[in-house]
Amino acid sequence: MPAFNEISPAQLIRLIGTPACPVLIDVCIDDDFAEDPYLIPGARRYPYNDINALTETLDGRGAVIICQKGKKLSHGVAAQLRAAGLNAQVLQGGNHAWRAASLPRVPATTIPGPLWVTRHRPKIDRIACPWLIRRFVDSDARFLFVPPADVIAVAERFDATPFDVEDTFWSHRGDQCTFDTMIAEFELSYPALDTLATVIRAADTNRHDLAPQAAGLLALSVGLSRMYRDDIAQLDAGMGIYDALYRWARDGQDENHDWPAGPRS
Repeated sequence: MPAFNEISPAQLIRLIGTPACPVLIDVCIDDDFAEDPYLIPGARRYPYNDINALTETLDGRGAVIICQKGKKLSHGVAAQLRAAGLNAQVLQGGNHAWRAASLPRVPATTIPGPLWVTRHRPKIDRIACPWLIRRFVDSDARFLFVPPADVIAVAERFDATPFDVEDTFWSHRGDQCTFDTMIAEFELSYPALDTLATVIRAADTNRHDLAPQAAGLLALSVGLSRMYRDDIAQLDAGMGIYDALYRWARDGQDENHDWPAGPRS
């Protein structure tokens, strides 16, 4: 049973991937992290002894502090943040407990910088992938949408990571779409995300036989692209759609709806 200022891995995994997720701060010392260089999805590393800078970074947001075993480092950092007026909890058992629960962990070496670039006028993959990155990899990631012919040049000039573009690392592979590539490379395979990936692949590659929900996702995606001339505004609106799809995939698949018709008079 977690203490009053702790959150269990089972409780935290229910928050990750949702807008309600607190900021996840990994304060493991470098030697411990080097032995096991993985991050809980969405977590960012921060030095445990730079509390003032961390307080400024959080800017009033709640946080979950994570260390190797959920003991002195995380409890000390969380206590100092609470003393500064912030809501800070500790992950019970730390990274060791998360790993023991076989919950997804992102290899730190796979995470690019915070700036990404892709083709303008997004539809499915180019909204779904930013959603995945912001919810499970880097909440501060930024996305540029440019003409297709300029993606690689912009990536090189501005040190951005290109995605969903032919002949790049973060793109389609065989019959898999870019969202599938990111699930594989970030090691985010998990039942809800695997279900969501199938729907996205079906909609993005016009294989609606894979998932009946694909037709609805395509319709919503086309509708969004017609509603918004600004790609960033479209991305912001699309985040809510994928938030809803993720919650359906996680715990809503068994719910149906029909008109509650009563007996005819």
